[in-house]
Amino acid sequence: MKLIDMHCDTIWKLMDLGGEGDLMTGSCDVSIPGMRQADTMAQFFACFGYLDDFKDRGGYDACYSHILEMARYLKEQTVIHKDDIALAVSADDIYKNAREGKISAVLAVEEGGVLNGDISRLDTLYDNGVRLMTLMWNYENCIGYPNSRDSSVMWQGLKPFGIEVVEKMSGKGMMIDVSHASDGTFRDVLEYAKGPVVASHSNCRALCSHPRNLSDEMIRKLANAGGIAGLNLYGAFLGDNKESRIEEMTAHVMHMIEVGGSEFPAIGTDFDGFDGMDVLDIPDVGHMALLWEALKKKGLGEGQLDKIWSGNVLRVFKSLNV
Repeated sequence: MKLIDMHCDTIWKLMDLGGEGDLMTGSCDVSIPGMRQADTMAQFFACFGYLDDFKDRGGYDACYSHILEMARYLKEQTVIHKDDIALAVSADDIYKNAREGKISAVLAVEEGGVLNGDISRLDTLYDNGVRLMTLMWNYENCIGYPNSRDSSVMWQGLKPFGIEVVEKMSGKGMMIDVSHASDGTFRDVLEYAKGPVVASHSNCRALCSHPRNLSDEMIRKLANAGGIAGLNLYGAFLGDNKESRIEEMTAHVMHMIEVGGSEFPAIGTDFDGFDGMDVLDIPDVGHMALLWEALKKKGLGEGQLDKIWSGNVLRVFKSLNV
């Protein structure tokens, strides 16, 4: 039951939201003790800066600097807790760390707007260990357009700089993440990307009509291109703004399999990126076995569960040019 979680906001919570402690002692949803309990093989840590916090301090440029600070913080954590966690920039690193009994930490960036039109920043992020970038958050940026209930926004796609970013990410072997993207941006990414594309923390629009989720057509196209989607545990993307229920989680996973096949679903919890739930069936990473058992009761065998838990992410990682 080796878990790979494609998205958490734990570094943001520890650095920007007043979280106490660090990855070992903190009270966040994702911690080293919790990951040990979950038998975590790898955790993707999103470096994210809330743009509104930087509007009067340099906007995206200041946010970019803060992203680099977050990357440094995570690297420091892997030094402080070197017996438990280590940085990984490839699938080979993940396997090596696992053999040494260590959890792998994979650096990600959520909000490609921090490039602010400067393609050299992508090289800097890569050189700092970033292997996944979510192209946008909930704002239009230099790359393209975000998800929206406004159809005039939802069908707008990549900008010319965004095409350059997607092509360069493909060449460097970075995971291109379309969670938060508009339907038009999703369409354009699949046209210009060379290799698999991921939706690191998105669910099924057929079961929950939120525009952050993927339509069945999007699931089929993403799956046909070798891509994957990580199940998001936030209630608003499962079906209820105030409840995060295991029954809804299993429904989304089963729908992903039905539409996209067994190679499609993965895990992208979004832990530490949401709160305000009246019901939270899985309160932190340490309780992820509850979802495993619930999916077993739905009839999934251990081979299929292994794909969801880690195998599908590892397949994509191994296919990258790293």
